[in-house]
Amino acid sequence: MSFLELKNVQKSFYLGKKQFPVLRGINLSLDRGEFVSILGESGGGKTTLLNTIGGLDSQFKGEIYVDGKSLKSGSSKALDNYRSHTVGFVFQSFHLISHLTVLENVLVPLEMSALSKSARVERAKMLLQKVGLTEHLTKHPNQLSGGQKQRVAIARALANDPDIIIADEPTGALDAQNTEEVLRLLNQIAQEGKLVIAVTHSQTVANYGTRIVHLANGVVDSDTRIRPNYPVRPSRRDSSITHLSFGSTFRLAWEHMLYTKGRNILIILGAAVGIFAVIFMLGLGSGITNYINKQMSDQVNPNAIQVTKNVATSQINSATDTSNITMTNSDINKFAKIPNVEKIEKAYFAQAPKVHYNKKHIAVPYFQTWNATEKTGDIVAGNKPGKNQIILLKSDANRLDKNYKKLIGKTLTIYIPSEDSNKTPVEVKKKLTISGVIKTGSTAITYDTLRDASANYNVEIEPNFVTLTANSTLNVTDIQSRVKSLKTTDSKGKKVSAYTITGVGAIIDTLNTYLKLAFEVLASIAGISLIVSAIMIIVVLYISVSERTHEIGILRAIGARKKDIRNMFISESFLIGLVSGTFAVIIAYIVQFAANSITQNAFKASIISISPGNAFFGIAVSVIISLIAALAPSHRAAKLDPRDSLTDE
Repeated sequence: MSFLELKNVQKSFYLGKKQFPVLRGINLSLDRGEFVSILGESGGGKTTLLNTIGGLDSQFKGEIYVDGKSLKSGSSKALDNYRSHTVGFVFQSFHLISHLTVLENVLVPLEMSALSKSARVERAKMLLQKVGLTEHLTKHPNQLSGGQKQRVAIARALANDPDIIIADEPTGALDAQNTEEVLRLLNQIAQEGKLVIAVTHSQTVANYGTRIVHLANGVVDSDTRIRPNYPVRPSRRDSSITHLSFGSTFRLAWEHMLYTKGRNILIILGAAVGIFAVIFMLGLGSGITNYINKQMSDQVNPNAIQVTKNVATSQINSATDTSNITMTNSDINKFAKIPNVEKIEKAYFAQAPKVHYNKKHIAVPYFQTWNATEKTGDIVAGNKPGKNQIILLKSDANRLDKNYKKLIGKTLTIYIPSEDSNKTPVEVKKKLTISGVIKTGSTAITYDTLRDASANYNVEIEPNFVTLTANSTLNVTDIQSRVKSLKTTDSKGKKVSAYTITGVGAIIDTLNTYLKLAFEVLASIAGISLIVSAIMIIVVLYISVSERTHEIGILRAIGARKKDIRNMFISESFLIGLVSGTFAVIIAYIVQFAANSITQNAFKASIISISPGNAFFGIAVSVIISLIAALAPSHRAAKLDPRDSLTDE
């Protein structure tokens, strides 16, 4: 049995329902060691015959056997393996990959061999030396003459040591000198024991081989042997078959990006704008939130949390009756069970007490007992209050005396509205020594001082709020959440929160929520530009698929799988996303440095805070969007027919 046998091979093309027969029943037996020339007029079916033999077209009738195995019954994977290791193509139009060097073009099919990287490079160089191109390894195809390009194509066809070399009009675009050189190489390949099949219009070229098969009107009308077959030596070719690895397709994508770097730079810049906007908004939100938190934390103890009863479930009967919002021992025991609460202080808030000093009467708008929310570091004169002492808020002290420091050690009288045990309104009066002046917080006395003073008027003071002190600022939010999770039943039988977080700590928490929401909305608006970026990448990749149709056809002809083509475009998209995201992060950090330098000089604060998390998020979003954008174009590229791709102009 011959190495290659064609039995009644028929092939037709269809236009609508109309059939156009091209091959009308080809019967041939070809062996290694032959240089077979397929001669005939245009339209006679020569190229179609080569496509069927080469595994580029499996839609035919009849049978083709290669080394005893049916080519027609093979799966898509089997045809890929066949093209990568059994057959090598040499085309009239050379079909070299323009963005790869001469050496890289020959290395592509070797990526599908079991050879090591160094062995692949060594073989590629050896083949290029064989065809006389040792001095042109680093050149690109556009730097070569037609004859040199064809010799590169021959070296590439020989890369995986195939048994069959198919040459479609290999000298059609060459002058006489290069034609002679190419024919000599093809004849040498046949002498090495391979089957060389060349399509030609030229009788002169056909006479160079060992056998001439003439096609006319889709049938073999003559089969002439010119000279005997060349002897066939036992094949020592490595039979193991591999495929293009993801790393190989990744390198192809990278090489193409470098080759078209001008366009890709514009794409990357466009995509980076959207990513930069998102990262910048997140960083700006974080920076402003941190700045506001710091300013507010400078005013109060950030670890202190004020807790009151939920007024929605505790109705106050009068301006002085606060019994329904009194904090009981049961409440305090609940707070004591919360993890990371270091200290619990009973505290009392009174409504608008009056202060009399040196014939001046003022109403104090905000008054409470001294607790952890007051910051001793903000005392601008004197000390914190002790028993029978009072500390004045600076704004209150200025109303009593512009030179507030003179007030330290002086005595004043305070009048606190309250209610005795008979529910009769009374005014608790107490002479107090001014211990200090504080710039933040409130005018305050100690809880014990207020309790003792009230007892003289038959008024029993019970805490109407408590202050919880966290053992760490990091635990404040968790403690607040646990307090809010404690439930009670309202008058309608509905479960509601039993307590409310009050004071500046609650304001910070609420403000942080609103700020986070606001900047997330801004980041989302900025993210709209990401949709534009994705559309741009999709368009560019579709253009790339169109531009690289020949390359796709070449890769498929030398055995690349559909999966390999898809991976190549996905890799390119991944690179675009990665570089875009990285570039956006770099720009964001540069803008952050410039902006923070200005604000540090202006008011000693930084307003942009881009965290590593923001940076990684931006890069991840960029990559994900790019990969999603690549799905449709890469799928289209993988579905391209290799035969049509090679003839696309």
